[in-house]
Amino acid sequence: MTDIYKAAREFHEMDELAERDSAVHLLHPLVKLIVTIIYILITVSFHKYDLYGLTVMILYPVIMLFLSDVSVRICFYKLRFVLPLICAVGIINPFFDRSILLHIGGLTITGGVLSMFTLMLKGVLCLMASFILAATTSIDLLCGALRKIHVPGIIVTLILLTYRYVSVMMEEVSVMTTAYRLRAPGQNGIHVSAWGSFLGQLLLRSMDKAEELYISMQLRGFNHEFYYADSKTLKFSDILFCTVAVVVFVVCRLINIPVLLGGLFV
Repeated sequence: MTDIYKAAREFHEMDELAERDSAVHLLHPLVKLIVTIIYILITVSFHKYDLYGLTVMILYPVIMLFLSDVSVRICFYKLRFVLPLICAVGIINPFFDRSILLHIGGLTITGGVLSMFTLMLKGVLCLMASFILAATTSIDLLCGALRKIHVPGIIVTLILLTYRYVSVMMEEVSVMTTAYRLRAPGQNGIHVSAWGSFLGQLLLRSMDKAEELYISMQLRGFNHEFYYADSKTLKFSDILFCTVAVVVFVVCRLINIPVLLGGLFV
């Protein structure tokens, strides 16, 4: 199986994950969106040296993955290309912040090392929370939730159409790749001399396909904004989940629970 077919399959797997029937999937999309946004805001608000306090925020994505019947392996596999970039953001911190903060045995921990691990953990947790939202909520329900919090319609429409058009682009790339390989049997990949014409043809085919799709949408009554039906009603369990989650996040932010528990046991 070629890389483009594998990428297309992985792309459609996200839609399959969102169609599952679990406790997290049944939550109202607006509630999941609000909880995810608040979780990310509180996570990034931790001090750059507060690694111990930040560790308690790991519980939310772990519990949500368990309740949504999505394995941790799938989560990290889907994020495998983004995680190295996130982890590389704070990799230069140890070279700039050399102040010594603590000693563990004979090991000296500087502020740069501590802030580097804190920044990495923040990025991983935020990515996991975003993945859980995308893996348990379809793009239509998610866009509908964005409109409910008054995100401009043009932005929501762009998000939806971009998401939908990615699969169309993948199909065009797969057709062109297959045609190229039939004309160049035994060649590994696309030769560098054909990159320019290949990308040019892809751009032209994409523009033609986009024009056809837009005309089809207009014939079906599209007037530059989608109207999302309220497929789910806000229930008491949704409000309870949102309230409990936000309260727990705030408590974890204001109280250093790992240090508190450590002081009780020592």
